[in-house]
Amino acid sequence: MENKKKIIEIEHVSKIYQMGSEKVFALRDVSLEIFENEYVAIMGPSGSGKSTLMNILGCLDTPTGGKYDFEAEAVNEMNDNQLADIRNRKIGFVFQTFNLLARSSSLRNVELPMVYSNVARNLRLEYAEKALVSVGLADRMNHKPNELSGGQRQRVAIARALVNNPSIILADEPTGNLDTKTGEEIMKLFYELWKKGNTIIVVTHEADIAKHAKRVISMRDGLIEKDFINESQFIPQ
Repeated sequence: MENKKKIIEIEHVSKIYQMGSEKVFALRDVSLEIFENEYVAIMGPSGSGKSTLMNILGCLDTPTGGKYDFEAEAVNEMNDNQLADIRNRKIGFVFQTFNLLARSSSLRNVELPMVYSNVARNLRLEYAEKALVSVGLADRMNHKPNELSGGQRQRVAIARALVNNPSIILADEPTGNLDTKTGEEIMKLFYELWKKGNTIIVVTHEADIAKHAKRVISMRDGLIEKDFINESQFIPQ
């Protein structure tokens, strides 16, 4: 892509799991590049390799073979502490199950990544408040997760993902626990974040979710089956 910074480059990546005496190939010779301000959906049925690929892209797992560079840094040469640093500073995670601290307020949940980054307390509050306002939760900052709807919980999770100004937002089935209407609202929020310049990667098995992305990577049997620009991208109203 012209004039776009390359964030992710993986080359000939494989992932093999040893199940007793049998080898299971979760990924087979996968290569791809992702550039800044792309909106990518990685989709495929259960067992296609999309979750394994997500774990590798998110530095939650390491490949068996091949090369992975994140912003020109060799991920496969990093130790656990370096991987944890990349995850905290450069990747904003959004999970299907929200992964919020049940006894903490929205503000405290959003603050958490900055605690690990040693950001000063007064700045943590300022940045967390701004992140919650950006996802439409200015009036829910002091509410705990059990006082929020499913859609509001996911917005807190998205605010938490945004707060360290990461290089990518990596969302795993972000609407999986939401009803259709709320899911559409969350996808609209992702679209708005992308239009503001964020790089979004959504992992999903649902075509209705993948249609929101500008680029779709379709996986099957551990391989990239298709990688295409979505000319009929759904534009939320």
